[in-house]
Amino acid sequence: MKLTSLSTVRELLERHGLRADKRFGQNFLIDAHYLRRIVEAVGFAPGEVVWEVGPGLGTLTRALALGGARVVSLEMDRRLQAVHAETLAGLEVEVIWADALKFDWSQVAPGSLFAANLPYNVATPIITDLLRSGRFRRIVVLVQKEVAQRMVAQPGSTAYGVLSLRVQHHARAQKLFDLPPGAFYPAPKVTSSLIRLDPEPIPDDPELFRLIEAAFSQRRKTLRNALLSKGYAEAHVMAALERLSLPPQVRGEALSLEQFRALEGLLSE
Repeated sequence: MKLTSLSTVRELLERHGLRADKRFGQNFLIDAHYLRRIVEAVGFAPGEVVWEVGPGLGTLTRALALGGARVVSLEMDRRLQAVHAETLAGLEVEVIWADALKFDWSQVAPGSLFAANLPYNVATPIITDLLRSGRFRRIVVLVQKEVAQRMVAQPGSTAYGVLSLRVQHHARAQKLFDLPPGAFYPAPKVTSSLIRLDPEPIPDDPELFRLIEAAFSQRRKTLRNALLSKGYAEAHVMAALERLSLPPQVRGEALSLEQFRALEGLLSE
């Protein structure tokens, strides 16, 4: 079955009485060229397990399985059960009917692979959960271009924020390429990007990210005022900024990950 054919996808949806559901962020990949490039980016060995979220009609799922991967895919739209019985028949695919936002990623074997065309509306929390789990050695995801820019943003950029620092804390990130709206059906109103993350064995640091989230909670405020509004003691904040040679009017978006780590260390003394 050629799921990169628009006529095939339309016929499949019509036959099952379905249409893409905005609630689930469903935009089905229909471009064979980009599909091949995504599979290549995952870089799995034959028989290796690849985890996925939001398989949709099974386009990427099928391509991964036909390439030799054993795919474990999380899906919450039960309407697709009959479609999967058709599109994924005879392939090494296990579909878990669950909400990825509530899934316990700690049960995944360390050093696993992940690949997905993530629904736009849940991409950030899912990526955050995957990184915090420490279970994946490579994560390849299709996301909205704006989200991709946030993932690779550097200090001083308007895109720089909590997600940028979360990614930097846990992984090396690379934006591989953009995909036009026409690569999907229905075509979204935005450009998409493929991101590759190579996580490193660095555990989550809740106190560090409590500080980072406070720093970016009100972007228009100075770092000092943002932290004070979240309950940090003014004397401690001012003393820490001075020790780091940071001016009182500095904003959170100006600090690197290492500066945030140093700041958290001083504030926790």
